Amino acid sequence: MADATLLSAILDSLRAPLLVADTDHIIRYMNKAAIAFYKGGEALLGRSLLECHNEQSQQMIREVLVALEAGEEERLISTDEKRRVYMRAVRDTDGRVLGYYERYDPTPG
Repeated sequence: MADATLLSAILDSLRAPLLVADTDHIIRYMNKAAIAFYKGGEALLGRSLLECHNEQSQQMIREVLVALEAGEEERLISTDEKRRVYMRAVRDTDGRVLGYYERYDPTPG
């Protein structure tokens, strides 16, 4: 099993922002790209992801988490001319949702 230092180094090597939140929406991990990308950077760790969003987005995040807990693996939550953003489940070995992360893909075109 890889240790936390190795896993962090792997995630930090990604160019895309990676932000991981638990089921209470607390930000538990951000790779270097996420720290640079999100306003507030590293100070967001330990804070609620919901605080970073408006009421409509907060409701959507809550609804997607319910869907993830019901078995969905991933859902598109935002798209624009530059990127698509997905919310993806993080599960333990028994399939229980531990949290989720935001995954970015460039928009084709």
